[in-house]
Amino acid sequence: MTYITDLQNELYIYNACLVAPSHPPLNYRNMTPQNLMLLPLSTPKLSIGCPILDDCLGGGIPCNSITELVGESGSGKTQLCLQLTLRAQLPPSHGGLGGSSVYIFTEFSFSFRRLQQLGNLYHASYPNLIRLEPLEDIYVRGVHDAEQLIHVLGDLEAFIAIDYTRLPVKLIVIDSIAALFRSQYQTTPADLKRWSEMFFNISGTLKGLANKFGLAVVVTNQVVDFIGPRDGVNGVRLGNLESLDTSGRRVNPSLGLAWAHCINSRVFLARHDQSIGVNIRNAPSTTICSQTHRTFHLVFAPHLAYASAEFVIRKEGIVGVSR
Repeated sequence: MTYITDLQNELYIYNACLVAPSHPPLNYRNMTPQNLMLLPLSTPKLSIGCPILDDCLGGGIPCNSITELVGESGSGKTQLCLQLTLRAQLPPSHGGLGGSSVYIFTEFSFSFRRLQQLGNLYHASYPNLIRLEPLEDIYVRGVHDAEQLIHVLGDLEAFIAIDYTRLPVKLIVIDSIAALFRSQYQTTPADLKRWSEMFFNISGTLKGLANKFGLAVVVTNQVVDFIGPRDGVNGVRLGNLESLDTSGRRVNPSLGLAWAHCINSRVFLARHDQSIGVNIRNAPSTTICSQTHRTFHLVFAPHLAYASAEFVIRKEGIVGVSR
């Protein structure tokens, strides 16, 4: 695993020429039906590694767009992101992208031990496809505020374009976007306007990178408690303001409608703790244990209908469960 300490310095050290984009820009004056037939029929996808969850996404996390993972703390967002950084290194024939990853974390410390555990398991499962040290193909950078993230994303294009990484960068992860705005700004009209401008700046840069280099972009988001009628305002649902349920609470994704319009797909990871009675041999009474049920919801996507599946978090990562 490589920590990116200063992208600009890396660019000066590796003074290489920029490479041509993987897909030339479209000439809209020549967008005839015949030319449209020449475009690729499908977008490359990054498999989660589980057919049940991949089916919910129509085959996996799509490239050339932004996929958001939203959920409360402990729902499995970071687990899934770490899993994807390793899956991305597999060749396309095995559901990967044959590339490395850039992982930008914004809160807490990076989950190095968990990633190392997953890396060892993936190398054991794919000894001929993943190198002995898969963490060397994951480039990590911590950011602490929205301004710093915008600066890093501005430098990222040159970092990806130069021949610096062993494998081409094919996945960008930001974990999480909400942490950058949760405490930095108030909710005055001026701050909300500035939020919206930053949202479009960040998402525009990410979409530009995704389209230019054929990347998959995954962003995690948090939830806030939902206050209001379940059926919307005056019986009308406004955009993506439909409430979601997790841990017995009605919640909404953080950052509101402005951010919801900046992403292409939204996946909601819900968890529900259930108390069950267990009869233990020779015990005088029934023992109450807590059991966690987790659900993977595809809330919206431009090309797919709503879908859901139950999943569990195991040593080897997130795995769907047949109902």
